[in-house]
Amino acid sequence: MAFKIEREEYINKTFRLNTKLVEKMDKICDEKNISLNKLVVKCIEYALDDMEDDEK
Repeated sequence: MAFKIEREEYINKTFRLNTKLVEKMDKICDEKNISLNKLVVKCIEYALDDMEDDEK
């Protein structure tokens, strides 16, 4: 069996964020030593995973 590296597919999107939010996010990135992209992905994943179902 050959050694195979799986590649994730990515899509570029552009979002407008207010200055205060970006400043908060930049501070967290500096403290955690992570990229802004990684923080945004983690925040979105967390929000989607923990979103309440509106069909109650």
